[in-house]
Amino acid sequence: MKPVFFLLTFILLLTNCDNTKINKTKFDEKASDNVLIGYVNREGLKMEPFHEWFTPGYKHYQVNDSILKLIDKGDFRKNIKITIVLGTWCSDSRREVPRFYKILDHLEYNTKDLTVICVDTDKKAQGTNVDELNITRVPLFIFYRANKELGRIIESPKKSLEADMLEIVKKQ
Repeated sequence: MKPVFFLLTFILLLTNCDNTKINKTKFDEKASDNVLIGYVNREGLKMEPFHEWFTPGYKHYQVNDSILKLIDKGDFRKNIKITIVLGTWCSDSRREVPRFYKILDHLEYNTKDLTVICVDTDKKAQGTNVDELNITRVPLFIFYRANKELGRIIESPKKSLEADMLEIVKKQ
């Protein structure tokens, strides 16, 4: 009985692996480069060649703690879900996304509540819900509470990532 159970479990895992594959790359003709496409996580952003901008951008960013202290960390961690849409070919994404990850780490945010989608230069990513998000520019940071969109940071923050986040998450 045990060998059959393990065999069935193994087959189930193998069949689900293709459906949940993350951190895929493809060649984008407009960018003339390989780009991440679809659902990704931090490990994808740390892969070659993306780590060349992600790692230094993360390392050198100085978080504005005086603003982040005004965010209720408990509420933020428990009730806020975030979707990031970015293009690894985009200079604004290369600047803002590493900074955003550093802010999330500072807030001790659980990245299981974070969805990250990489798009190509046409702002498409087959197999994702990106078409439903009405993307005009990247990066795009969308904040949700109870499945309701609270607000967005589009391309560049108005004030700063921290100040714009504070303004958004204070909304009820």
